[in-house]
Amino acid sequence: MSPYRSFVTQGRFCAIETPAGSGHQREGMFQRELRHAFRRARNAGIERPVVVGAIPFDADRPPSLFIPQSSHGFDRQTFLQGRNVRGGALPQVIEKVERPLEHDFRRMVAQAVEATGQQRLSKVVLSRLLDITTREPVDTAALMRRIVAQNPASYNFHVPLDDGALLGASPELLLRKIGRRFYSTPLAGSARRDAEPDRDAAAGRQLLDSAKDRYEHQLVIDQMREVLSPYSEGLNVPSEPGLVNTPTLWHLATAIDGDVADPEVNALSLACLLHPTPALCGAPTDRARRLIRTLEPFDRDLFGGMVGWCDEEGNGEWVVTIRCARVAGNQVRLFAGAGIVPASTPESEWRETGVKLNTMLSAFGLH
Repeated sequence: MSPYRSFVTQGRFCAIETPAGSGHQREGMFQRELRHAFRRARNAGIERPVVVGAIPFDADRPPSLFIPQSSHGFDRQTFLQGRNVRGGALPQVIEKVERPLEHDFRRMVAQAVEATGQQRLSKVVLSRLLDITTREPVDTAALMRRIVAQNPASYNFHVPLDDGALLGASPELLLRKIGRRFYSTPLAGSARRDAEPDRDAAAGRQLLDSAKDRYEHQLVIDQMREVLSPYSEGLNVPSEPGLVNTPTLWHLATAIDGDVADPEVNALSLACLLHPTPALCGAPTDRARRLIRTLEPFDRDLFGGMVGWCDEEGNGEWVVTIRCARVAGNQVRLFAGAGIVPASTPESEWRETGVKLNTMLSAFGLH
């Protein structure tokens, strides 16, 4: 559900099982399987097949992608105005467990700050989880309605998984492609919003003036430009970021656009080329990824990956899998991350990840 296209799918014609690590290569195994799956779907009578689902943070692991039997679109504004999206009461929460605990997360951040001060690593993104147990199984459709009601302007998603569902309200567009035109709006640098309008506006202005957040944001933009330039014509990367907001946070954002140099390149190929961006991993990517594996005491799995769709013509839309939850029965896992640079402090990064978790906690009535 996005400002550009919103739709619901029914059924599952076939799954895409090849990891997307080679997804940027036209003749790689992933793209070959995707083309074969589209042909099979079309031969089976599915008009305009589309692949939907999620790709993990580690794109060398199997994705959760499939071609549905059918899909139908709807207008987001009509949906929001024409029905009650708030849903009913959710099950009672009986336990919450932080992973890692606060003192361990702060120690992770301190180690990351030290690593970024050694010149070989400019930024690394560290994350934490919140595991929730409810008394009764969670109705994910009801939870999704609450998430949409609280985040009507976000990229909202609900992806069925073998053991439950992945759902959330991402504010970050990784890649949208229509025809030869593509768009990306990376976010990096954030500040907590305030209920009082004047203080809220001041928080946004302070974020725009923050040297630490501007530095973190520029690292992301520089790498995005470097990655996209060889594949683009007329690449437009504004020299100054702007502001976007969610109900809980201000973000620094830069709206990038251009045309693909090769009309055969599809949206999923470009998204795989960008994934993971420094906004969710760090810079340089390989060094940041190694440090994440060393410091984080869990596997991110689908968190920090990407979720979206791509059709046979190469159009598509992929967003970063943040502000999200993975639900299986009465078990709910929430995810939040923060970019660590030399000017970061353990206290501020703990607070930032806590604010980001509030999007999902609010959906459970736990704000």
